[in-house]
Amino acid sequence: MSVPIVAVFGSSRSEPGSAAWAQAESWGRAVAAAGFAVATGGYGGSMEAVSRGAKAAGGLVLGVTAPDLFKSRSGANAHVDLELPAPTLTGRIERMLEFSRAVLALPGGLGTLTEIMVSWNLAYIQRLQGGTPLPLAVDEAWMELLRPHLEMGARELELLTPLASPADLRAFLEDLR
Repeated sequence: MSVPIVAVFGSSRSEPGSAAWAQAESWGRAVAAAGFAVATGGYGGSMEAVSRGAKAAGGLVLGVTAPDLFKSRSGANAHVDLELPAPTLTGRIERMLEFSRAVLALPGGLGTLTEIMVSWNLAYIQRLQGGTPLPLAVDEAWMELLRPHLEMGARELELLTPLASPADLRAFLEDLR
């Protein structure tokens, strides 16, 4: 029996004790409590907090690292059960998406934005090709940046589920079952 996986993207800069860390840890617990394994980038910050939360709830944690890209990082965080190295940043994102049932995006920086954009674009392409897009939920803070500008419209935005509360996260995860 295989465990379905949810990819969670987030900042590498979150510090223990911060609101961002607490949110990431609670998301990890929620994913594991809903019966999913969690996949993160495997390093510190929100990735570690998600991993820690998932482990505390009895979940399996995958860390998709990029050691050739992040030479200063000493490997996966202590909560990762299985480290899966990827050769590049986009290879890392693609690998996480290949085996995940859905994607969650916490607040973050440029790396998290890149992960959202790659995931979102692939979901859009899947839908254009008649497939079922990978569900993508983002912390509502991202919506200010991602709302229609240029040629972005409702059809693109409907591929994103904004999460404003823990209840929204639980409902999103329940819909995946």
